[in-house]
Amino acid sequence: MDSAEFRRRGKEMVDFVADYLEGIEGRQVYPDVEPGYLRPLIPTTAPEEPDMFEDIISDVEKIIMPGAASPACTELETVMMDWLGKMLKLPEAFLAGQVGEGGGVIQGSASEATLVALLAARTKVTRRLQAASPGLTQGAIMEKLVAYSSDQAHSSVERAGLIGGVKLKAIPSDGKFAMRASALQEALERDKAEGLIPFFVVATLGTTSCCSFDNLLEVGPICNKEDMWLHIDAAYAGSSFICPEFRHLLNGVEFADSFNFNPHKWLLVNFDCSAMWVKKRTDLIGAFKLDPLYLKHNHQDSGLITDYRHWQLPLGRRFRSLKMWFVFRMYGVKGLQAYIRKHVRLAHEFERLVQQDPRFEICTEVTLGLVCFRLKGSNRLNEELLERINSAKKIHLVPCHLRDKFVLRFAICARTVESAHVQLAWKHVAQLATSLLATPRD
Repeated sequence: MDSAEFRRRGKEMVDFVADYLEGIEGRQVYPDVEPGYLRPLIPTTAPEEPDMFEDIISDVEKIIMPGAASPACTELETVMMDWLGKMLKLPEAFLAGQVGEGGGVIQGSASEATLVALLAARTKVTRRLQAASPGLTQGAIMEKLVAYSSDQAHSSVERAGLIGGVKLKAIPSDGKFAMRASALQEALERDKAEGLIPFFVVATLGTTSCCSFDNLLEVGPICNKEDMWLHIDAAYAGSSFICPEFRHLLNGVEFADSFNFNPHKWLLVNFDCSAMWVKKRTDLIGAFKLDPLYLKHNHQDSGLITDYRHWQLPLGRRFRSLKMWFVFRMYGVKGLQAYIRKHVRLAHEFERLVQQDPRFEICTEVTLGLVCFRLKGSNRLNEELLERINSAKKIHLVPCHLRDKFVLRFAICARTVESAHVQLAWKHVAQLATSLLATPRD
């Protein structure tokens, strides 16, 4: 959709909303539709090719409005999460389907998803231990619980541990900044010998610093054997798994209890939209379900509906699945795959430009849309280069530390980015580097 069409469609949407408001008194306060009405009305998978905008708007009136905002808000989310799960080729256990035990829910962020998973895991292990030893108090269990993640995991994982009131230990990553089985097993044995209770592991696919990938095929079996909840955080990288050539990066997901990534990061869905799947929805419901009288409804014990308030921290929620429905239909699976592939191709273009300049070095393997690079030399030299780059305000880079090295990160993430932008960015970086290296130094 170009700018001209965007303006036209935007005006049409204002008219749509205005017409709705003008005619609102002619609409029913409560819908006639029954729970489960929506799934038979839409396909079971996302379209491969783009749909017409007019067809989507027509379907809003025919399919969504009869159940707006309930049950359409809930039911479209369930179906959209199944659509997306199928695009990723997730195991059937994660899909809601008609009778599945798992399913997906849209959280506000990956931080929120990690916290929800940790709290559900904490409740599950506490109840299991109390069932085996009725005399155990929750406090006695809590002080011994310990969770694990790679030393490359996002700070939100540590924050989840703080909020959840449990110990979180960082597992040293290997030479490729990945968590491996040997390091995790060593930590588990040490902690169990000290009387601690390992219960939760976060594996990261596409770390923030350098887009490294924890080894799921090694870590997963250990988690299953030790009866620990395995949560996968693929906040950025997860979008790429819709492309067959990148799907292998998700191998091992079958060992996980929960999986999360952010379509609002790299799948053209506006913030906020963080997709989370669980194998057993009862694990979430068991941790969060409360039913005061003012939240009760006629269908809550029917088994026909999904009550997403029991799957998340807040009770209220927005109609976030509607924007997923629009994006998936406007682009089609092939359009979204092409978008991901273009960004990866542009990242490799920037990588080649860096490699052609002997003053610079690539710091980690370029797998997706992130390039980690630096000037050969001291950390201070690279800090000065970054300061010059960001002060010029033509491009903006965010750094990281990889072991003892200060590293610059070039991320391809804008919807409209082209090769010309990459070339311009590199020319700018190279010129600033030339100026910096020519400056007399102490």
